[in-house]
Amino acid sequence: MSPVTRARARAAARRPVEKKRGRYHHGDLRRALLDAALEVLSRESASALTLREVARRAGVTHAAPYRHFADKQALLAAVAEEGFRMLAEEMRKGAAAHPGDPARALQDIGTAYVRFATSQRARFQVMFGNQVDWTCKHQTLEAAADNAFDVLISQVKACQSEGLIGPGDPLVAALCAWSMVHGLSELIANGQFKALELAVPPVEQLMGIMNVMLIEGARPRE
Repeated sequence: MSPVTRARARAAARRPVEKKRGRYHHGDLRRALLDAALEVLSRESASALTLREVARRAGVTHAAPYRHFADKQALLAAVAEEGFRMLAEEMRKGAAAHPGDPARALQDIGTAYVRFATSQRARFQVMFGNQVDWTCKHQTLEAAADNAFDVLISQVKACQSEGLIGPGDPLVAALCAWSMVHGLSELIANGQFKALELAVPPVEQLMGIMNVMLIEGARPRE
């Protein structure tokens, strides 16, 4: 080995090993960042969420998140938007399971909502909490939220067309239905029933009773 080669070998041995800047390829960087954000939100809180921390957990450079998100608000909005898309899909599946039975479809939409709210707490709290500044123009987020609510509105209209719910603005019955399932979701997720040592029936049974209450309360009157 020549002196020059030996010198180069010694220099290479002394050189610190470079760490890989990221384990994610370009195409799935956004997914990796969203997953990292959800990890922070699940284990800590929205106050602990920063683009720098998300980059660290995703294993990418501190500048990488800015390729997809301008700031923390943009990241939170993306988390919420994805949540609304997922929620809408689950509610559609619930409705599709009972073609020709709009009342049962409405019930299963509610069940899907409760299950999503209790199993996807980090997403759900961003969707309905105060972390996202809705005064900002998050157009795709607003569209996703409206789309999810339209699933409920459409099912209320289906119940109206069958004479199960009285005519009029479907928004009224939809708001009542949403309030019921959202309240139930929060009670379950926050452990209120367990704290009171209540023997709580399965979600499907609770939703069946609540749906009867809603349908009977909104039934057309003579």
